[in-house]
Amino acid sequence: MREEFTDIRIAVDALLHGGVLVYPTETLYALGCDARNIAAVSRVLRLKGRPENKPLPVVVADMGGLGRILDGEMPGDILRLGERFWPGPLSVLVRTRGLATAVRDASGFTSVRVTAHPLAAALCSATGAPLVATSANLSGEPAAGVPAELDPVLAVQADLVLDQKPWPSGGAPSTVVALDGPGRLRLIRAGAVPVSELEAQGFRVSAGN
Repeated sequence: MREEFTDIRIAVDALLHGGVLVYPTETLYALGCDARNIAAVSRVLRLKGRPENKPLPVVVADMGGLGRILDGEMPGDILRLGERFWPGPLSVLVRTRGLATAVRDASGFTSVRVTAHPLAAALCSATGAPLVATSANLSGEPAAGVPAELDPVLAVQADLVLDQKPWPSGGAPSTVVALDGPGRLRLIRAGAVPVSELEAQGFRVSAGN
């Protein structure tokens, strides 16, 4: 049952105890939880009506948060992308560890970005956890950029709705890419970061899933 958000400590406590939140990111409102909590992640899938074979994306507060979930060393191209685009709406597929199965694909990769929204970043920092950051809408329905656009049924089913300002900027969701060899990226989803900006940083970008 939804409770009104009054203090970040309430949200942090909810996350650490398996709660599911609606919270703002730099682009859109997200439905999320501690990405390490299997039961909470499963609840996000149920509330959203998202297929279990479609991995959920996550956000972290900084490069340190990314490093803690990486399975292996930090790729050099991730550092290059991070220097230019993070924090911000660029998600990269990376091989991860210690996360719920539903946020990783069959090869162990997760879509991750360093969030630019101050509240989302604060939640990640305070919990020490990456947060699931799927758009806060029922599967197949429009995403929400302002509180008035949030699905009322979904909002009631979440434990907390963090709808105070700053609101998301709206517009396109994050751009999603995969590393496809040194200096090469594969575009998984077009979004807020144009391909031209990736190419301006010296990357070759190809289409594909």
